[in-house]
Amino acid sequence: MAKKTVLVIGIEPSFVDFSAFPGLTAELVTSHIAAQIEQLRAMGYEADSCLIDLGDTAEAVAAAALGAKHYDCVVIGAGLRESRERLHLFERIINLVHLAAPQTRICFNTTPADTAEAVQRWVAP
Repeated sequence: MAKKTVLVIGIEPSFVDFSAFPGLTAELVTSHIAAQIEQLRAMGYEADSCLIDLGDTAEAVAAAALGAKHYDCVVIGAGLRESRERLHLFERIINLVHLAAPQTRICFNTTPADTAEAVQRWVAP
C-alpha cells in the first residue's frame, strides 16, 4: 500500500518579520518545520515542504511542487493565513491548490509545531 502524501506550504521564515511574535525566530520556525516533516515521515506519510516567498515567485514555486506528484493532503501554514497583509497571497495559494489538486484535502496548522496534528484530522497514514 502506498504511503499517503502530504505537502506543507508555508512562508520561508527568512521573509517573516517576527517583531509581532515574541519568542519566535526564523531559526526556531525552521526547526519546527523540519521536525514536523520528520514526524510526519515517522508516522508513515510521505511528506514534503514547500516554502514560498511573499509574492514574487510564490505561486510558481507552489505550482511546481503541486505538479511534481499527487498529494493526498496540503497543509497551509499559519504564517500564510493569519497575516492580514498576506490575505491576497493566501487566496491565490488556496485557489492554486484547488485548481491543481481538486481531490486533495486541505488543512491548516495553528503553529509550525502542530502540522502533523492538522494532517491527521483529514488523512490517515
